[in-house]
Amino acid sequence: MSATDILAARRRVARDIRRSFAAPSAALSERMGAPVWLVHEHQQITGAFKLRGATNAVARLRPGTPGVATASTGNHGRALAHAARARGLRAVVCLSRLVPENKRAAVRAIGAEVRLVGHSQDDAQVEAERLAAEEGLALIPPFDHPDVIAGQGTLGLEMAEDVPDAAAVLIPLSGGGLFAGVATAMKALNPRLRAIGVSMARGAAMSESLRAGRPVAVTEAPSLADSLGGGIGLDNRHSFSVVQDLIDDVVLLSEPEIAAGIRHLYAEERQIVEGGGAVGVAAILAGRIAARGPVLVPLTGSNIDMGLHASIIAGQDGLQSTEAAETCPQSAS
Repeated sequence: MSATDILAARRRVARDIRRSFAAPSAALSERMGAPVWLVHEHQQITGAFKLRGATNAVARLRPGTPGVATASTGNHGRALAHAARARGLRAVVCLSRLVPENKRAAVRAIGAEVRLVGHSQDDAQVEAERLAAEEGLALIPPFDHPDVIAGQGTLGLEMAEDVPDAAAVLIPLSGGGLFAGVATAMKALNPRLRAIGVSMARGAAMSESLRAGRPVAVTEAPSLADSLGGGIGLDNRHSFSVVQDLIDDVVLLSEPEIAAGIRHLYAEERQIVEGGGAVGVAAILAGRIAARGPVLVPLTGSNIDMGLHASIIAGQDGLQSTEAAETCPQSAS
């Protein structure tokens, strides 16, 4: 997967996605002492960046493919369901029981078949692989796939166009599809750019794998940044190596720090952003980022349970909010 693949993906998905835009944040710029640009990808059609990779991968399927299958923490499943429906294809999305109910319902609402499997994304992945093998469905994973990575990289092209002199970009880090695509695109245009991965401290699989020098398994735990949960796959073939080559730093955040990012975005920026999409802002608020030039912060998803969002805005910290989400009816497993 190369910058050329990302350019081809951009032509392929242009009519099916919403172009993002960067807007300056006065409050965060003052805190950083450098311009901070918030990239409004949370306003994507399905509420998250995942539509880019899913659309590109579905567009590349062989003619006659009967449908698609995947494992997801929610946003990729919703995006794949949307892309498949647009082409009249069956979609089966396997979700673990850690995926919040609002995200399960959103996948069903688009017409996909939802399978609840186990308590980790690895459990859901096993079921997705079984379905693909037994029912002839195309397996489109959420991150470890060159077409998915190339699709996510189209966001990097847009950010580079909007803020060509950026010194750093803060990229939510999970399975590495977004990081690999965005960093590949942006560093091809600006090799001096610092690409910083940001994730939650609880069960950060990519961070642990980078530390070990190979993909490793982690124990998943509930987090406000639920969309960043899950393993990267012990047989990871694409995203891990690209992240390993291009990442300049990793920042891991506590649950209260993530909650602070969500609150800031609502109170100061008037944006509703889920935990996994707010980690870049959270890292700035926590004083974990240093930069001498413009900083790009993609807000990558808005698909948060609104009851949970209300509790965070009311001042609960991350751990309390997560526990509340697990016990309230709309988020119960």
